[in-house]
Amino acid sequence: MEFSQHEQTLYDRIGGEKTIERLMDHFYHRVSHDPEIGHYFTHVPMGKLKLMQREFFAMATDGPVTYSGRPLAHVHHPLSISRREFRRFTEHLITTLEEAGIDEQDRYEIIAKINLYADEITTDPD
Repeated sequence: MEFSQHEQTLYDRIGGEKTIERLMDHFYHRVSHDPEIGHYFTHVPMGKLKLMQREFFAMATDGPVTYSGRPLAHVHHPLSISRREFRRFTEHLITTLEEAGIDEQDRYEIIAKINLYADEITTDPD
């Protein structure tokens, strides 16, 4: 029996682990080279970051993965990430998703899920 788009998870609709791994590689290349936010990634072990982000992204898209990283606020608040920088980060994610051919509705759903964590990641009010 085949599942309709409504019965599949977002994780399944976007292509699962293989797609997420490819997305994170492209995405982190993009953000690490951004003049506004790239400095956040200068001394970060990218292999570990990509692994944690793949877990988080899979969990956020209802995949069969449990995020094993530290709480987001614990990791991000010492960095003093602004709302503007968070928006820049999500703009790169949108572009990465578009370039990967992710359906528009799925892109909106992904960004909505990521935005749920904005308060845990940023330190300044809107």
